[in-house]
Amino acid sequence: MYPALQDFDYLIVGAGPAGCLLANRLSADPGVRVLLLEAGGRDTYPWIHIPVGYLYCIGNPRTDWCYRTEAEPGLHGRSLGYPRGRVLGGSSSINGMIYMRGQAADYDRWEALGNAGWSWKDVLPLFLRSESHFGGSSEFHNGAGEWRVERQRLSWEILDAFRLAAGECGIAPLDDFNTGDNEGCGYFQVNQRAGVRWNASKAFLRPASQRPNLTVRTGVEVQRLLLEQGRAAGVSGRWEGVQHEFRARREVILCAGAVGTPMLLQRSGVGPRPLLERLGIGVRHELAGVGGNLQDHLQLRLIFKVSGVPTLNQMAGSLWGRLGMGLRYLTSRSGPLAMAPSQLGAFVRSGPEQTRANLEYHVQPLSLERFGEPLHSFPAFTASVCNLRPRSRGRVDIRSVDHRAPPLIQPGYLSDAEDLRVAADAIRLTRRIAAAPALARYRPEEYLPGPALQSEEELHEAAGQIGTTIFHPVGTCRMGQDRDAVVDADLKVHGIPGLRIADASVMPEIVSGNTCSPTLMIAEKAASLVLADLRRGAAAQS
Repeated sequence: MYPALQDFDYLIVGAGPAGCLLANRLSADPGVRVLLLEAGGRDTYPWIHIPVGYLYCIGNPRTDWCYRTEAEPGLHGRSLGYPRGRVLGGSSSINGMIYMRGQAADYDRWEALGNAGWSWKDVLPLFLRSESHFGGSSEFHNGAGEWRVERQRLSWEILDAFRLAAGECGIAPLDDFNTGDNEGCGYFQVNQRAGVRWNASKAFLRPASQRPNLTVRTGVEVQRLLLEQGRAAGVSGRWEGVQHEFRARREVILCAGAVGTPMLLQRSGVGPRPLLERLGIGVRHELAGVGGNLQDHLQLRLIFKVSGVPTLNQMAGSLWGRLGMGLRYLTSRSGPLAMAPSQLGAFVRSGPEQTRANLEYHVQPLSLERFGEPLHSFPAFTASVCNLRPRSRGRVDIRSVDHRAPPLIQPGYLSDAEDLRVAADAIRLTRRIAAAPALARYRPEEYLPGPALQSEEELHEAAGQIGTTIFHPVGTCRMGQDRDAVVDADLKVHGIPGLRIADASVMPEIVSGNTCSPTLMIAEKAASLVLADLRRGAAAQS
């Protein structure tokens, strides 16, 4: 028999990174009962765990929601795939495994926007709490947590040369991107254990799986919130073909991500009045900011043909090469099958007017026309560069009250003139690195966007042609105190008691780096806030 579906203190919607961590932390108190709901299935698909398997997980409905954006004006009318994890572990089961916190100034900025308790000095201990770093414990790392961080288990001659070329362009080598200032060039550290992906399900759910006070339900299609007398009392959804009400005595905590969380709120009648009235949903609680403020990192994929050096294009292009890679992974958990999508990183300034690094490079010893297509037949490397702090903003909205209808995703890429200027500067900087002496022996030849494009206007055009998402949507239920804020600094939804949000949607501004581990930090903060409220309530009753 399953436990009663209403007999819970805390109900968590979404078993991505945030939901997995929260389920672990809250259920550590044996006096509370926790229910975690996930729309996807168990993380038993083998390709989840082999690092290169992201190629078979993204765009696969077994593990991915398979969302798409609307046609983007800034990308010449192109629509992009918009992967979001739909499986235990969420996007940590399909992402690039890069461990990155961002910059100290990001979090100090959050606090300056009116969110007390979110400065770098406040959040660094939260990052440390969950971290299991290969180097052990130090000022900036912890070796005893659950979120495993390791060095990558391979290197590439062409990437080493790119790092030297970056140094010749004034970009200093850096071994650790996670001390608060990530400016420099080095190999990314990754969420792997001995060459196997380390997702949030392994890190946080498995250690808690035997706790009698934690219940995890997969395959639950949550449709809407249950709001009773203005308070969040639970959710309604389908599980195993039957309609259920899942209830929580204390709190409902939404961890469905920057796409899923605003959709659930809007379907429940919580959001901007014009949208809710147009769809005939009715306004249960007006919050104008729900779905707005969408931010994402747009990567510009510059490709350079090379010669006289191995790249994955040649290795994967032959049967013997693929067999060799498979054998190497089976015997040593190393080689190309163990590699993250991007191995070498760099954080740099696009120009002298920038006060801190505003570009991130993901450099790869491979190339392809677009994600999901075969590798090129010629040897090449890709230098993808993104604007870390874009000014462009977009939206996520529902199309109808039907939870099966795909969302309306409009990122608004390159809609701000400053983002176009930074994009042009980023292309020029990448060309300078490719032309540096350290790479000369490999005779790099620009394949995309093409060396003929030189003027500012041509580079703006090129950015729209080669730009694509790097899968970092945030901000659609942002934290703050103004009219458009959705949650306060304690992550409580404005005006709805019993409801919190703890995922990337609460970020007021996007962080200067990859977003998975900052999302875990947000969940760690949420757990502390929830448990503090629980203790205060218990003290008041005693």
